[in-house]
Amino acid sequence: MGSTLSRALLVALILPWWLGTGTSRVYAQEPVKVPTGGVLREASLQGLNGPSRNLSAFRGRPLLINVWASWCGPCRQEMASLERLAWRDTRNHFAIIGISTDDDVDAAKALLTNTHATISHFIDHALILENMLGASQLPLTLLVDRDGRVLQRIYGARQWDSEESLRLIDESFTKPSR
Repeated sequence: MGSTLSRALLVALILPWWLGTGTSRVYAQEPVKVPTGGVLREASLQGLNGPSRNLSAFRGRPLLINVWASWCGPCRQEMASLERLAWRDTRNHFAIIGISTDDDVDAAKALLTNTHATISHFIDHALILENMLGASQLPLTLLVDRDGRVLQRIYGARQWDSEESLRLIDESFTKPSR
């Protein structure tokens, strides 16, 4: 009887602690959305139409990040305007990259091939970038300053080479960093 009581007491004391530490580890590893004004954390980017890179490789000049999926109609519609924007920015005063949230790498690569994409595109694995960037709906475009600080989050498709979008980009990228 004594050993049964001792085991029960031991379980009663250790089980809540064990469950609590296990739960804490799970929550601590979940990626958290970087708020507007926050700095993007480091992430590995697996290349879809070019080499893999780290997100920090884009520091030093402003960055436009477009988050998309091959199955997303509005994402496909705005891709051509992002290409035109990239070709229009002959001074290269900002970089443009795409992040696919596709589960199927082949579907993402096929879309890039069919659209003759020249912008560097990467694929998100394990929802790391999707969560960090706040891609709760697609398409999502982030404007990021040269230090990796999120300036703007724009949900929904746009014509990125339109006068309105060009004005938004210029205003965002010419503001002094905080």
